[in-house]
Amino acid sequence: MTSEPRGGAPAAPAPPPDGAAEAPAAPLAVAAALAREDGRYLLVRRAPGRPAAGYWTPVTGRPEPGETLEAALAREVYEEVGLQVRVGREVYRCPAEGANYLLVWFEARPTPRPDAGVRLDTREVSEARWLTPREALALEPMFEATRAFFRALAGPG
Repeated sequence: MTSEPRGGAPAAPAPPPDGAAEAPAAPLAVAAALAREDGRYLLVRRAPGRPAAGYWTPVTGRPEPGETLEAALAREVYEEVGLQVRVGREVYRCPAEGANYLLVWFEARPTPRPDAGVRLDTREVSEARWLTPREALALEPMFEATRAFFRALAGPG
């Protein structure tokens, strides 16, 4: 699996060496690469009392039983920041830092009004900002996988 954002579907993991037991797959969680038409992405600061409190992340969450990853992403965005979104393609996969999850990132766009105000669930999120990829890189603290995603978007320079 890759830790580089990319346009196509993620490559399948390599099979285990002959005779090696395959490790159990990590459960999946979702992350929103939520962008407005102006190229700004939504990042949230995790609320006090939550795992990784104070960290800047995309909206993330876990699917409920029987829920697709895309539906989980739309639900989590609505619950945490009050925005309805159109979920696009998968763009990135990475292990969650400090937790046994594989984060599956999807493109998302706010709908129907991209200029609608963000409404925070303060139990989950203490702050939210729409940022360019370069602005996102200035935030601290941030997980390295999130930083790598925005570094790839920002490009050289």
